[in-house]
Amino acid sequence: MDAQPLYDLAPIARLMLLGVLIALGPLAWVGLRNRGSSPVRRLQALTVLTLFLTFDLVLFGAFTRLTDSGLGCPDWPGCYGSASPVGAHTEISAAQQAMPTGPVTHGKAWVEMIHRYLATGVGVLIIVLTVSAWVQHRKARHGGGEPPPISPWWPTFTLFWVCLQGAFGALTVTMKLFPAIVTLHLIGGLVLLALLCVQAVRQTQGAQGKAPVLISAGLRWGLVMTGVLVALQVVLGGWVSTNYAVLACTTFPTCQGSWWPAMDFGQGFQIWRALGLLQDGSHISFAGLTAIHYVHRLMAYVVLAALGLVCWRLRQAGVLPVQARWLAGLALLQLATGLSNVVLDWPLLAAVLHTGGAAALVVVLTWALVSSRAASALQEFSAPSGASRVSA
Repeated sequence: MDAQPLYDLAPIARLMLLGVLIALGPLAWVGLRNRGSSPVRRLQALTVLTLFLTFDLVLFGAFTRLTDSGLGCPDWPGCYGSASPVGAHTEISAAQQAMPTGPVTHGKAWVEMIHRYLATGVGVLIIVLTVSAWVQHRKARHGGGEPPPISPWWPTFTLFWVCLQGAFGALTVTMKLFPAIVTLHLIGGLVLLALLCVQAVRQTQGAQGKAPVLISAGLRWGLVMTGVLVALQVVLGGWVSTNYAVLACTTFPTCQGSWWPAMDFGQGFQIWRALGLLQDGSHISFAGLTAIHYVHRLMAYVVLAALGLVCWRLRQAGVLPVQARWLAGLALLQLATGLSNVVLDWPLLAAVLHTGGAAALVVVLTWALVSSRAASALQEFSAPSGASRVSA
């Protein structure tokens, strides 16, 4: 296993072909469901479906990480130079016999490769989105159809971003789960969701002939600040997960029987280092892991308060009711799954749902921001019944 090169591009053509085959299913479904629809409507349907499948990919990525399957195949992009664990059966068996619990086993190899297959399929869908957007844009410029409701540079940048995500996925394997790289890979997946959400909302608005809802500048600012806080909390949560610091505190609301346990922030937030080690090669202390966990917990109180306040403000203003309900429900889900991870010894289902809840919060906050814009003082004054809302 030690002689296996970290990068082996021999199976890349077969993996790309497999990605095309996986993408054919969603493409066929969109085509059949939208027969006779305009190209803009088909592009909107494909964007929404790609967003949904990318969300599933993020969930499966969390499952891959939480089942310790990230090194199920020690090379990239294939598995021991093969396009599937079937072709690497001998090598995987030898590695599993040497270390029965991993990191390389047949089960973990399949989990890792399925994650790569799904990622390749999503990449193909984003390529199709990009090409379709530019084709529609070109036709519209020459009077051959309606212009897309969003610039084709959005899917183009999304394609660039998914390629960058692929590079971080490769580094996750070849750098042996380097915490900073794994955290950046998680963040990149959530940025990808936000990019696709912007396009899906704008295209849906265009297909339905709706404009963003006008809300007060203060409420708009509250949504933006809540989004910033959620983003920061996602980064901290990724740092907890990639450093396996969840079980540094196994009680709530105290940690290790104290409201302020022994913590080493210097060790906990030393960013560029190998998993479980410090830059000088020594092992990270338990106090360092406690600092990672407890900062995330303290930040959770701030985020929950911000989510509660923005949901209340949305309800009071009578705007974005669907998004407000989603935000409230997701805040409760995050609270329940976060507590479950602490007091129930990090159960897999709760851990995956906690990542899924964070991803969903990113999507819903992006949805709310794209679906609204700040009203001017004159528009707020002239809104009916003093409400800071003008329906699209």
